[in-house]
Amino acid sequence: MPTFDVVSEVDLHEVSNAVDQTRREVESRFDFRGIDARVALNDDEVKLTAQSDFQVDQLLDILRTKLAKRGVDIGILEVGEAEPSGKTVSRTVKIRQGIDSLLAKKIVKMIKDEKLKVQAAIQGEKIRVSGKKRDDLQAAIAFLKDSDIDMPLQFNNFRD
Repeated sequence: MPTFDVVSEVDLHEVSNAVDQTRREVESRFDFRGIDARVALNDDEVKLTAQSDFQVDQLLDILRTKLAKRGVDIGILEVGEAEPSGKTVSRTVKIRQGIDSLLAKKIVKMIKDEKLKVQAAIQGEKIRVSGKKRDDLQAAIAFLKDSDIDMPLQFNNFRD
């Protein structure tokens, strides 16, 4: 019986490279000269720190550009609120990875409501979709790609 997995994974090495490129660009840009602007990566979150909201927003824009150039979907970013602290403003950007249980239930319900000839089962942070025909699975992939899910999805482990 053909199957495939629906996952949401991020290459953290590419994220690390994008953060390093952002840091280098900030050091060389004229509008950040003499300003204490920092970009730090800690596990699955990036902390942006500068002297004003506008500069933090510029740091975020640079980071998004670098991630997009490296092939990382910027839909994985969950941008937090700006937090003023004395003379600096910081913003935490979380990197979402994996499909949480609420989103997984929503995806399974969407597949069932579409009346596709496939079965979907939640397995941890991924969803296993199985069906009798390869065409049914391809229709499920096309449906999920066209749906309005706010998390970037990948489809892997396709088996015939």
